[in-house]
Amino acid sequence: MIPVNYYLALSAILFSMGAMGVLIRRNSLVIFMSVELMLNAANLTFVTFARMYSTLNGTSVFNGQIFVFFVMTVAAAEVAVGLALIVAIFRTRQSIDVDQLNSMKG
Repeated sequence: MIPVNYYLALSAILFSMGAMGVLIRRNSLVIFMSVELMLNAANLTFVTFARMYSTLNGTSVFNGQIFVFFVMTVAAAEVAVGLALIVAIFRTRQSIDVDQLNSMKG
């Protein structure tokens, strides 16, 4: 069985990569994918702690997976709204560079 620390380390690495992608990159699609990577890292942490808690106390493992379900639902809504915004901005500005979006005047 793989120790819990390995899962948490992987989750921390994924979250750090996503945070660095949000802070460093200027392309809005890459920033969008980095946010998704951070959400997946949080999901991995939820499942890890749910699994660890269920083996310690003998309770149901579904507690953490319910949180994962809600995070995935919010992520799906974010994908729909975020991609719609990116397409709308690209149609008006012909670019999705974040530096060019400093003014949202109509």
